[in-house]
Amino acid sequence: MKTKDSFWLPLLVVVIGAFTAILNNSSINVALPKLMTIFGVAADEIQWVLTAYMLVSGVVIPVTGFASDRLGTKRVFLGSLVIFVSGSVLCSLAWNNGSMIAARVIQGIGGGAMMPVSMAIVYNIVPREKIGMALGVWGMAAVCAPAIGPTVGGYVIDHFSWHFLFTMNIPIGIAGILLGYLLLPESPLRKDTKLDTWGFAFSTIGCFSLLLALSQGHSKGWSSFYIVTLFIISFFSLLLFVIVELNHEQPLLNLRLFKNPIFSISVLTGSIITIGLFGGVFLIPLFTQNLLLFTPYQTGLLIMPSALVTAVMMPVSGLLFDRFGAKALSLIGLFITAWGTWNLSKINLSTSNATIIFDTTIRSIGMGLAMMPITTAGMNEVPGNLIARASALNNVIRQVAASFGIAILTAIMQNRQAFHYAILKDSVSVDSTAYYSIGTIQAFLANAGLGSDAKNTAVAILGGIITKESLARAIDDTFLVATLFIIVALPFSFLLGRTKKKGGKPQTAPGTPSQT
Repeated sequence: MKTKDSFWLPLLVVVIGAFTAILNNSSINVALPKLMTIFGVAADEIQWVLTAYMLVSGVVIPVTGFASDRLGTKRVFLGSLVIFVSGSVLCSLAWNNGSMIAARVIQGIGGGAMMPVSMAIVYNIVPREKIGMALGVWGMAAVCAPAIGPTVGGYVIDHFSWHFLFTMNIPIGIAGILLGYLLLPESPLRKDTKLDTWGFAFSTIGCFSLLLALSQGHSKGWSSFYIVTLFIISFFSLLLFVIVELNHEQPLLNLRLFKNPIFSISVLTGSIITIGLFGGVFLIPLFTQNLLLFTPYQTGLLIMPSALVTAVMMPVSGLLFDRFGAKALSLIGLFITAWGTWNLSKINLSTSNATIIFDTTIRSIGMGLAMMPITTAGMNEVPGNLIARASALNNVIRQVAASFGIAILTAIMQNRQAFHYAILKDSVSVDSTAYYSIGTIQAFLANAGLGSDAKNTAVAILGGIITKESLARAIDDTFLVATLFIIVALPFSFLLGRTKKKGGKPQTAPGTPSQT
């Protein structure tokens, strides 16, 4: 099937499916305040609308390799779309928070399987000598959907009912199912494949516990009994999982693939970059919405140019990869990404929108150049019969890296905010300008008619200014740490080499059996 040149229409179907799932998940964030009011729940309860999806998708990813081998990638992809659309219908009909969470669990089953199985389909339908360009087009869904999701979600919340966030998936999903049924080729089935039951059990417990701990550590406290217990459970579960996988003839996730140095470097580098890149995913919205008082819709419009730039760069980098390989592209791309991220570490409350757009766009150019060649370099080393397993392995590690990145950068930001707040607060002495500002503000408020409350209000205003400034400085510090993660990944690019294969036939990874 990979010898055919007519892979663009099937590729488009795969991109639409992946884009729909990621766009919906990223647009839900802006609807949470309204759902809190409608369902009458607190913030910690409504957060489970996001957490439930993330946990279920993380648990589903490891089993997609087995399902793709046993049932075929086409059936798994179509089944995922059916489940996702069904979950969307149920979400739109939700009557309380519990029913919404249950519907999001169903959505997470379909959405979680979408990315790994879609990557496997791309490798099944595209010749290896053209895989860079194809994966670049496919990767547009992964980078554009999260960027424009808040814009779409904000517009829908402002102009339509919240139900439309979910019902808009239905016609697109149905179209994807029909087009996928007609256009996607069947992949070879391996009926002799058996489910690695113990591997599935340990991976489910381990991934669930780890992702839950990473998502709730900042709110529950990293040293709390609850979080520490989750980390202990995940550690021993994943340790048992590794032992089982290395001794199983048909492992759920083929860890022997890590014997291939290029694949290992690709996954490691991609994971480090993911930790750094996810800083921008939540830091820019936090800066614009909490400090500049932008709406989610306005924030989405601000970061839209960088998303469009990444969308353009992804297929361009894929085309360049097919010609020159991964080494040069990843080096140049990571250098540009580090430069753009470092520039973002200097923004402040007076920074113009144009400057933020410029810095995020520079960063996106680097991301677009580097991310897909790094991933493709590793996947090109995988034998064809192990693509589905490698895709699942790659995606589950990236999922954990993304959650870890958000968790660690959030913790750093909170610690640095407390640090800067203490310094700024201590700087307010009787000799400081800020101290005299209280008197000025108090006089203004007294003239406005506040009377005896003027001084307390003036102190509160100054405290709010200190809080905003400390958060701005903490965000800058966190961007600096994100820059360091990207710099750490730079040397690994030298080890990727020129990974383009002649004749499109991948080499077998050292120590990796041809069959699992």
